[in-house]
Amino acid sequence: MLLRVNVFNTSSNLPLLAAMEAGYFASRGLRIEVQNTPNSDEQRAGLAAGLFEIAHAAVDNAVAMAEAGHDVAIVCGGDAGMNELMVRTEIKGFDDLRGKLLAVDAPRTAYALAAKKILKNHDLLENRDYGVKLAGGTGPRAAAMVADPELAAGMINPPFSFSVREQGLKSLGSQFELLGPYQATGAFVMRPWSAAHAGVLQQYLAAYVQGQRHVMNPANRAAMLALLVRNFKLSEAAAAGTYAAMLQAGSGLAPHAAFSHDGFATVLSIRAEMEGMWGGQAPAAGRYLDLSYYDSAVALIDTEGSS
Repeated sequence: MLLRVNVFNTSSNLPLLAAMEAGYFASRGLRIEVQNTPNSDEQRAGLAAGLFEIAHAAVDNAVAMAEAGHDVAIVCGGDAGMNELMVRTEIKGFDDLRGKLLAVDAPRTAYALAAKKILKNHDLLENRDYGVKLAGGTGPRAAAMVADPELAAGMINPPFSFSVREQGLKSLGSQFELLGPYQATGAFVMRPWSAAHAGVLQQYLAAYVQGQRHVMNPANRAAMLALLVRNFKLSEAAAAGTYAAMLQAGSGLAPHAAFSHDGFATVLSIRAEMEGMWGGQAPAAGRYLDLSYYDSAVALIDTEGSS
């Protein structure tokens, strides 16, 4: 069966690429068509319109879809984002961001809200102390920050957080250091589709978890570095930095692609605070989740004895 999977072109997708290369999907009768999205607005609209079956991105996008009335569910975790607040070389500290522009994908979801929260924690408020400019997903956003001196800061994750260092940008700190646990990339689907294709989704998630385990197995380091270099056109140093970031406990890939409930509580609390939603009080997380497919997938591969 063909599954269309829509992603941002970042290293968060290494488990997906590794699972494809290792044949985990094929062994379960699945063919994967990977689609790269230019930005989260297009991804959310595409999923709602049925242009693809599965999205992998910051799960706050699924929250935004649900709040807009779409019947969507988050079905597994992935990673904590590995984001860093990257800035241009002339920025020495947070105070230097006053009067500058923050580069974002979509201004009211995910990493944009995380960046705004970090800046708020350093007494910087949007429209009062800095402005926001749309610059696309992580890859285009990273390129825009290198090319446009007006874009002083932006949340950037691997591999681009390493490649832009080679082009003069630097970090004011990781999202994990600045905000703590955060549920970033995960998979989400439309609930009617998952209900009609429960077995297919279980098999997809089983192969994806196998891919996550494959990437995180230190024995596969050389192969994963080669995969990073090949797919993202990285230097060996950038690939090594990216892979190390992916294995960093707490801020990198989640073992077995598990969903972080603590991290998701952070996602909801940031949205409540920064967007003033739900009267400023984060709602119960369960309304956005259906982890039953993930649980059955993990049970399946453990029964099979998969590594």
